[in-house]
Amino acid sequence: PRPLDGDEEPTKVLEAYPLNCHPRYFRLTTHAIPASQSLVSRWHLPLGAVVHPLAESPDGEVPVINFGSAGVIRCRRCRTYINPYATFADAGRKWRCNLCTLLNDVPGEYFCGIDGSGRRYDADQRPELSKGTVEFVAPTEYMVRPPMPPSYFFLIDVSVSAVRSGLLEVVAKTIKSCLDDLPGFPRTQIGFLTFDSTLHFHNFKSSLSQPQMMVVADLDDVFLPLPDDLLVNLVDSRHVVDSFLDSLPNMFQDNVNVESALGPALKAAFMVMSQIGGKLLVFQSTLPSLGVGRLRLRGDDVRAYGTDKEHSLRVPEDPFYKQMAAEFTKNQIAVDIFSFSDKYCDIASLGSLAKYTGGQVYHYPSFQAVTHGDKLKHELSRDLTRETAWESVMRIRCGKGVRFTTYHGHFMLRSTDLLALPAVDSDKAFAMQLSLEETLMTTQTVYFQVALLYTSSSGERRIRVHTAAAPVVTDLGEMYRQADTGAIVSLLSRIAVENSLSDKLDSVRQQLQLKLVRSLKEYRNLYVVQHRIGGRLIYPESLRFLPLYILSICKSLALRGGYADVSLDERCAAGFSMMILPAKKLLNFIYPSLYRVDEVLSMEPDRIGGSLKRLPLTMQCLDTGGLYLLDDGFTFLVWLGRMLPPELVNNILGVSLANFPDLSKV
Repeated sequence: PRPLDGDEEPTKVLEAYPLNCHPRYFRLTTHAIPASQSLVSRWHLPLGAVVHPLAESPDGEVPVINFGSAGVIRCRRCRTYINPYATFADAGRKWRCNLCTLLNDVPGEYFCGIDGSGRRYDADQRPELSKGTVEFVAPTEYMVRPPMPPSYFFLIDVSVSAVRSGLLEVVAKTIKSCLDDLPGFPRTQIGFLTFDSTLHFHNFKSSLSQPQMMVVADLDDVFLPLPDDLLVNLVDSRHVVDSFLDSLPNMFQDNVNVESALGPALKAAFMVMSQIGGKLLVFQSTLPSLGVGRLRLRGDDVRAYGTDKEHSLRVPEDPFYKQMAAEFTKNQIAVDIFSFSDKYCDIASLGSLAKYTGGQVYHYPSFQAVTHGDKLKHELSRDLTRETAWESVMRIRCGKGVRFTTYHGHFMLRSTDLLALPAVDSDKAFAMQLSLEETLMTTQTVYFQVALLYTSSSGERRIRVHTAAAPVVTDLGEMYRQADTGAIVSLLSRIAVENSLSDKLDSVRQQLQLKLVRSLKEYRNLYVVQHRIGGRLIYPESLRFLPLYILSICKSLALRGGYADVSLDERCAAGFSMMILPAKKLLNFIYPSLYRVDEVLSMEPDRIGGSLKRLPLTMQCLDTGGLYLLDDGFTFLVWLGRMLPPELVNNILGVSLANFPDLSKV
C-alpha cells in the first residue's frame, strides 16, 4: 500500500468523543490509553502525542471568551481550565474537575442551573462547555509586564559572499514588499544591523530623511552607539526604512570583506531587543570567523563517520550559541536562521539559536539569487506575515495516572512541563512522550488539556485551550486498531533526529527498524493461532503505511547514508525542520508527492488540478517518455524521461535536448 492521500487526520475520534478538540490540534499515537505497564511494554511503538497549538482552525474562527469580573474559571488544585468534560453538581453551584476530580465552587457571576443529567441549561450557548478548542481573554494577573508590540530585527551578513550571490537584493525587496502585511499594525517595531568584520548600526529616527550608519569595529566590547533609534515604530519611520531597503543592495556592492563577526552581532542585537523582545531574523552567508562564537571548519572529517565520534559533528561545537539562546528566550526573543553558504557554515551550532528560542532554520546551499531567489522570497514572506503568538508559554495537563515526560521540538523547557516559546505560529508543532505513573490504571477515561498563554499581535493577552479525552483499554489489539500513523511517525522521527545527536546514524536507523519489527511481531502473535496465518506478515489497517514511513525516515536527508550521501549542513538543517513540522507537512517531507505532468500540459488550467494524480514512489511509475514533478513541500524536483519529445523539453526549459547539460555527475 502507498499513502497517496497524504496524512489522514484521525477524525473518527470525534465520533466517539464529539467534545474533543479537532485532532489537527492534538493527536495521540494511539487513541486507546493502556491500562497497565505490561501493555505499554508490549506496544513497542512510542506512546505520546503531537500538539499543533496554532493550527489553522477547521471550523472557522476559534471562539473567544471573556469572563470579565468572574475571572478565568480554573480548578483551584490542578489549574485545569473549565471545559466540556467538567461536570456540575449541587444544583449548579459546584463543578468537578475532569482531570483531578476536585469539586470547585462556581462563581456567582457564572452560575446557571442544571437539568436532571447534571448538564447546565446554557451549555450550548457557552463555547467553553461545548467545544474542545476555545480562547480565553487573560486578565492582568496573567501578565508579568504590559503586552509588547511585535518587533522584527534583521541581522544581515554583508560580506563578499552575500553580495556576490544576490542575497542582499532579494532580502531587501522581500522585506519591503511585506512591510504593509507585518502583524501588529500600527504598533509594529522594526530595526536592522548589518555586519562583516565590523558591525554597522542604522539609525531610523523618524525625523531623518534617510538612515544614518554607524560602524563599531571593537568586537570585544560591543556597545550601542545610539540606543533609542535602532528599533523604531514602523509607521513613524516608514519613509526611513523604505529608503534603507532601497539602498541596501548597492550600499555594500563593492565590499570585498570575507570575514563574519556573527557572535558580536548577536550580542549587539540582544542589547537592542532585550527590553521589548520579538523576532530576530539572521541572514548568514559564511562561517563565523571573528569575535566570540567564531567557529572552525570541522564538517569534512571523513574519519569520524562510523565511529563513536560521528555524532559530535552534528552537535554544537561552541556553547556560545546555546548560551545566547537562553538569554534570548529569557527576554522573549525568537531567532530564525537563514543560512546561504556555498561551503560549510556549521548549521549544527547556529541552529541552537532557533532550537531553544522556538525559531526555525532555513538553509539554501550554494545560494544564487537567480536560482533560489523565489524560494527565499516565498519562505521569508511567509515567516514575516503569518500570524504569530508572542511571549508564549505552553503547558499540557493530564488526568490521573499519566504524565508527559519528554518533549521534542523547538523551545526552552522552563520547568518539568512548561515550554517557553518567545514566538510560535501555525507552522510549528511539538511532540511529547507519555508514561504511566501507576502500574494499573484505575480510571476509564484519561483527559488532556493543552494551554498556550500568549500575546496576540494586537496586544491582547490570550489563553488558547485544547481539551481531549481518550479511553483506557486492557486490550493490546485495541491499542493497535486505534493507532494514528501520522502521530507515530511525527514522534518517531523527532526521537530519531535527537538520537542522531548522541549515536551513529546506522544505529539510529537500526533502532527504528527494530521498533517496527517488534511491534508487527507482537500484533501478529495476537492472531497467529486464531487465523492460522502461518508465516505471513499481518498488520492492522491503522498502521498499513507505517513500514513505508519508517523506511522514509531512514532515507530522509537527516538520517540517510553517511558522509558522502548528504552534506553535514544539509543533514543538520533537515533535522531541525523535522523537529518542528506538523504531521501533514512532515509526512510529505519524508514521502514526497510525485506527479506526471506531461499528460496534463495541454489541458485548460482550471482542469489540471483535478487531473493530477499522486503516484507511488516506485521505479515502475517512471516512464522514459514522461515528465514528472516531485514535491516535498520545500523543493520541486523535475524528472525528464530520456524519450521525452524534444519540442516539449524546449517549450518547458527553453533549451533544446541536444544542448541540455549532462547531469549524470551532479
